[in-house]
Amino acid sequence: MRRVTTSKETPATRRTVLCGAALAALGLTAAACGKEGSGDSSGPDKPVELGEAAAVPVGGAKLYAQQKVLVSQPAEGEFKAFSAICTHQGSVLGKVDGDVAVCPLHGSRFQVDSGKVAQGPATKPLPSVPVKVRGGKLIAGSDK
Repeated sequence: MRRVTTSKETPATRRTVLCGAALAALGLTAAACGKEGSGDSSGPDKPVELGEAAAVPVGGAKLYAQQKVLVSQPAEGEFKAFSAICTHQGSVLGKVDGDVAVCPLHGSRFQVDSGKVAQGPATKPLPSVPVKVRGGKLIAGSDK
């Protein structure tokens, strides 16, 4: 069996090799997180049907994670939509907790009725997304 050696010709132990591999993996993971605002957080690039408008509670919000859209209904019949992509490092928001939407990656929280940052590390608000009701269904995104 051939031994791997370090630059000082000290034999590398199995533990040294495994620790090095673990550190390399962590470095790759950290690099994949990117920088603040590095991801496209603008929301859908074409109109997407989200489902029944009645699914969004009055005074609350619903997260459409697959479509990457957060929709709130501050008052009966008034809908606001925002990109559900965290402006910190581009992760999709994970849940709605009362009046805030939470990013599972680093814990940023955004107000569901305005998209404003309620708690960092994010510093930029969620971009708004056009939303309308057509035939009782929510349609989010621009008709560009």
